[in-house]
Amino acid sequence: MIATLGMRALWPLAPAFVDRSRRTGRCAKLTRVRRLLLALVLALAAAAPARAEVIGHSTQGRPITATHRGDAAAPVRVLVVGSIHGTETAGQAVIARLRRVAVPAGVQLWLVRTVNPDGVAHGTRQNARGVDLNRNFPFRWKATGRPWDTYYPGRAAGSEPETAALRRLVRRVRPDVTLYYHQHLRLVNLSQGADPALVRAYARRVGLPARTLPAYHGTASGWQNHAFPGTSAFVVELPAGPLGPAATARHADAVLAIAGGQARAASVAARPPIVWKKIPFGPRRQAETRAYARRHYGAPTARLIDPKVIVEHITATSAFAPAWTTFAADARDPELHELPGTCAHFIVDRDGTIYQLVSLRWMCRHTVGLNWTAFGIEHVGLSDSSLMGDQAQLHASLALTLWLMDRFRITEANVIGHSESLSSPYHRERVARLRHQTHGDMKPATMRRYRALLTAR
Repeated sequence: MIATLGMRALWPLAPAFVDRSRRTGRCAKLTRVRRLLLALVLALAAAAPARAEVIGHSTQGRPITATHRGDAAAPVRVLVVGSIHGTETAGQAVIARLRRVAVPAGVQLWLVRTVNPDGVAHGTRQNARGVDLNRNFPFRWKATGRPWDTYYPGRAAGSEPETAALRRLVRRVRPDVTLYYHQHLRLVNLSQGADPALVRAYARRVGLPARTLPAYHGTASGWQNHAFPGTSAFVVELPAGPLGPAATARHADAVLAIAGGQARAASVAARPPIVWKKIPFGPRRQAETRAYARRHYGAPTARLIDPKVIVEHITATSAFAPAWTTFAADARDPELHELPGTCAHFIVDRDGTIYQLVSLRWMCRHTVGLNWTAFGIEHVGLSDSSLMGDQAQLHASLALTLWLMDRFRITEANVIGHSESLSSPYHRERVARLRHQTHGDMKPATMRRYRALLTAR
């Protein structure tokens, strides 16, 4: 019954209990009651839905509302739109859930149940003037058709009051991430201009494929990514029909997860000074890398997509130049006799200079079983102790690793030494004779100390 009382009803009860306790001599016991009531009041306050703000009106005068949740000073702003088309309303269940759940630290949510209340009321894709609102935004807008055609874009770019309301909100809030729910293609669109790693992260969490849809004219996400570069707006195509409770929770949790990830990235470690010292990585080496990836991972790509691991290495050389020359040569290695030649993304020299050899979009061959998902960092030296005992080199190594962790949301547990490669949950190897292949540099004991230093920083 207490849970059904409002905050205003509960709050006066606490001092009343204390006053009564003074008269009866049970102050200590009843003070505990007051504390419990205070905690309940605060819990109710946190759980209470935020008040919706009217951001505009539809063609027929229905209010278009946005609910703001979280600290207004939070650095990461996330906008979630439940529906643009009146016949695609499953996303509204996600909005309803996000209005109730706790918001991650550093995040503020802006929740729009629907941009098209007339379409929802009448059961039409279009607004009350027969306009497909997701063809009406002023980026690549194209005049075509007539009212009530499926994709009629309106008489002019941005002509509809619903479009204007959403544009005003986006300009005011400047969301870092925006999700638009549609139906019913069952995919997450790799929208042009959005961060593909972010889109794929969402897709993985909800169990939908990440795919690229055609570049439609006049879409909300297209306009937003063009108008506000560096932010990410993308479309989630839900299945047909209403979302069940489990699917609703899964999508809401995915929103909160990527929002929380963005908040952590907002406090990203500073990029350390990096000197480019490129090795040749032209068409021949790219083709060799694709062939290698096909043999070893079953995926013929030279790209490093959504990296999950950072592998620390020792060059087994006393200077930078021999290591760089080995990686630049693109020759068959003496151990496994394969192409492409071995390489790493970075080499950290003894004086703390960080050299980058390869773009982070390319796969490097540095760790059997993990090249498909791992950055490789080599450290000039002959042993683990040479790195751990060199303050300049160690400081640079930790700074580089922290920056990569924050930038690519790689967990500390997935920062490993070369000798730990077989224990990685991401280890994958199709060639049977290499499934237990590893090296002895950066041993587990060394890496326990290294990871502890990462935590301390």
